[in-house]
Amino acid sequence: MNASHHYDAIIIGAGPAGLTAGIYLSRAKLKTLIVNEGTVGGQLILTHEIANYPGVESISGYQLAAIMKKQAAAFGCDIISNVSIERLELEGELKQLTLIGGNTYSANSIILTPGGRSRTLGVPGEETFKGRGISYCATCDGDFFTGKEIVVVGGGNSALEEAVSLTRYAAKVTIVHQFDSFQAFGHAIEEARNNAKIRFIMESTITRFYGKKSLESVDIKNLRTDKIINFKTDGIFIFIGYVPNTEFLKGKIALNKWGEIEVGSDMSTQIEGVYAAGDSIAKRYRQVTTAVGDGTVAALAVAYYLHDLKTTHKQLITI
Repeated sequence: MNASHHYDAIIIGAGPAGLTAGIYLSRAKLKTLIVNEGTVGGQLILTHEIANYPGVESISGYQLAAIMKKQAAAFGCDIISNVSIERLELEGELKQLTLIGGNTYSANSIILTPGGRSRTLGVPGEETFKGRGISYCATCDGDFFTGKEIVVVGGGNSALEEAVSLTRYAAKVTIVHQFDSFQAFGHAIEEARNNAKIRFIMESTITRFYGKKSLESVDIKNLRTDKIINFKTDGIFIFIGYVPNTEFLKGKIALNKWGEIEVGSDMSTQIEGVYAAGDSIAKRYRQVTTAVGDGTVAALAVAYYLHDLKTTHKQLITI
């Protein structure tokens, strides 16, 4: 193995948690590599506007991710994106990662920050009309629905906030939610309710999508009465949470029944030298700020872990 392919720490995932960890570790003069299977920024780049990030009045998710990436790189962090992992070895003092069609990298510590992806409804027609009327990203696709009538599915903060942002484009937004109340912060609920372009269909869910070349209508079922109506719409935006991107970790590390990584208060896993942070870990709240906080804690814990390897006279593995 090439000596240049050995690092103090490898971070798997380049969302806000991974980028934050990369900033802290590389600034601490630890040789750090971030490996990411998609575009740098993760789910952050799909957020139209962030108005609650401390110290920043308003910024797009894409802009914030770009700044974080620039900071990490400026401190010397190596970043490899749009690659796929072929093999990952977490056990033992030397951790190894091999990319499909690429190199093998080693490190004395690993931080897992693979994040998550949009949860789907899993009903007939959803796969057919993805990208043809069904979207999971208001920032990416909102402009396509200028002057149109659309539906937003969900009742959490993301659904309500994105519904409001979509009123910049759409003529009318109908929010469909399975419960009789929203699971969101008061300000998000109030903003949606006060928007003249938004209407609500509660205690309901979408059961089927219809159309020819593109989406034309959906079946909406009232969960209290079982009555189904066919609702004409130009587009659907689905915001019902995320699924952790941890399939590649099954059998390698402790996951809970939802596929989330189990961690301690210092973001450590049950494997020595392996930590995790961000939306893929078991926790209640998932915000940019919580991901950044997780990444900070994980990076500091790794720095102490690597320091202890040296001060306790353990031989750091070098190639």
